[in-house]
Amino acid sequence: MDIKKRINELVDIINKADYDYHTLDNPTITDQEYDKYIRELFDLESNYPQYIRSDSPTQRIGGEILSEFKKVIHNIPMMSLSNVFSEEEVRNFDDKIKKEGINPQYVCEQKIDGLSVSLKYKNGKLVSAATRGDGVVGEDITHNVRTIRTVPLKINKDIDIEVRGEIYMSKKVFESINKIRLENNKPLLQNVRNAAAGSVRQLDSSVAASRKLDTFIYHLPDPEDYGLNTHNEALNFMKALGFKVNSNNKLVNNIDEVMEYINYQTMNRSKLPYEIDGVVIKVNNIDEQRRLGYTAKYPKWATAYKFPAKEVLTKLEDIIFTVGRTGQVTPNAVLDPVLIQGSTVRRATLHNEAYVLDNDIRIGDTVSIIKAGDVIPAVLGPISDRRDGSEKKFKMIKYCPICNAKLIKKEDQADWFCPNDECPARNIESLIHFASRDAMNIDGLGERIIEDFYNLKYIQTFSDIYLLSNHKEDIKELEGYGEKSVNNLLDAIENSKKNSLEKLLFGLGIKQVGSKMAKTLAIQYKTLDNLINATFDELNNIYDVGDVIAESIINYFKDDKNIKEINKLKELGINMIYLGKENKENKNITNKTFVITGTLSMERDKIKEMLESYGGNVTTSVSAKTDVVIVGDNPGSKYDKAIELGITIWNEEELNKNLK
Repeated sequence: MDIKKRINELVDIINKADYDYHTLDNPTITDQEYDKYIRELFDLESNYPQYIRSDSPTQRIGGEILSEFKKVIHNIPMMSLSNVFSEEEVRNFDDKIKKEGINPQYVCEQKIDGLSVSLKYKNGKLVSAATRGDGVVGEDITHNVRTIRTVPLKINKDIDIEVRGEIYMSKKVFESINKIRLENNKPLLQNVRNAAAGSVRQLDSSVAASRKLDTFIYHLPDPEDYGLNTHNEALNFMKALGFKVNSNNKLVNNIDEVMEYINYQTMNRSKLPYEIDGVVIKVNNIDEQRRLGYTAKYPKWATAYKFPAKEVLTKLEDIIFTVGRTGQVTPNAVLDPVLIQGSTVRRATLHNEAYVLDNDIRIGDTVSIIKAGDVIPAVLGPISDRRDGSEKKFKMIKYCPICNAKLIKKEDQADWFCPNDECPARNIESLIHFASRDAMNIDGLGERIIEDFYNLKYIQTFSDIYLLSNHKEDIKELEGYGEKSVNNLLDAIENSKKNSLEKLLFGLGIKQVGSKMAKTLAIQYKTLDNLINATFDELNNIYDVGDVIAESIINYFKDDKNIKEINKLKELGINMIYLGKENKENKNITNKTFVITGTLSMERDKIKEMLESYGGNVTTSVSAKTDVVIVGDNPGSKYDKAIELGITIWNEEELNKNLK
């Protein structure tokens, strides 16, 4: 017998059987036959390991144990989706697209309740799998994803490709695991989302293999590279390659058909073998997607409708107050613990004084609780007819619950603030923000740890984070900290010194400066010193800055305490330079605002990238602030408005001339 040939035959037979059973739900061989082939393959591979193929089903068993998860940079960011919660908001989404001169078809998809994953293949073979992470940097989970039967180790074409989808745990598997855990007196898994996420983040792949995870693939980041013109074509293409694509996806012709799909899924979600928490709506045409573009966080051509939150009743035991990093004081409900959508809720925000008073929420009330967007607990209001007279009316506190400073509130604001810059609660929240993913991204320095270290006086300021190694031996003595965990934390702190300037800018917590504005400022000024020395007029002239942000930046750097802290960070080796792409100068582009309309031979994203590389700003709507409108074929109303306002028009020839 030709051993190599027989091994290849068995691998192909079993892989096809796995695909037919797990992906198509159409078994083509009996369990007895399957077991016979698997045993034969194991025996042959044991005796002839030189012939083991990387896509052999025996390689799914698990057993690889990692010491840590490696970071993976996504070449194309894995963006999240904007959320809508009502029919009105769904129709508003459609209206915005139509205002761009597009009459779209949509693809409607079930929003699977699981964990996003990116799969990469080289020459048709799986080479890596990664979590979404912050959208730019994820974690390598290849060792665990290889154990999932619906993830092909080899696809049907020898091509390089990246696909994205969702890893999930079925209801049946979830219930089965919890039954076993209950019998063994182990804590129950809270919900399918956490169960799936926890499974793929196991360092031991045999744990993931035992969890019987599943996948649906729903996105191809670069469909044009494969000659595809629509999202629906991309779904069919990925299915033909051997990926599991949800059969409940539907191509629809208008927003009314979108609502029909949403209503059907809302009524029938409980009948599905897996959990869904909404419906994803995507513009079908790829060129139209490119024309619509992106915000800093979301694609404008897609959104997620979230199902109405499930409502439960419980008792409001007390109202306590927390202090945020800006000093905002927020009332919070302390609840009689209640299970809602798979997790136990003990606290919920009450937003502000006006919300509590307007809804007449009292301590002792039976209140209605939902999970807004199926995630965040929220108090809808009291069940007034259940009152017995023992309830206490709400009264807003006048002094900070942490530092006892007298609270202040401006006339045009709903929130009360603690004015004390040295308030411990404000400091803790500022430190949490500084270490967070979108800021300095210090892995392992979470909320609880920062609070512990603050109370132990290890960390009081941003710069103290970078001196934490001075307390290494003391930290190792604390419960839950060992040599390895402390070293990992210190390594993460050290690595954060290399972040680009925009990360630091956002982490400093300057009022009105979010992550997108931080990057705009970093690109414009290149170094923190340049920004510190910027004038109000200079800042005010930057696109999207304006009076309020400019004043906030000026005031922040006027504060000697802030400058002193920045100088400490500088001495400790924290990078204060923008490390991204440098803008080139072009008098016809730099500091000018552009709008692109119509169909051009060059991809719209590429045009945007090139204009931005010269320091240009690209927006989606024409206004008096627009400097140039770039026009292709069938430009629509934006061209008409540009003519009306007397704005400069470039055709593609003029664009190319200026880009040169």
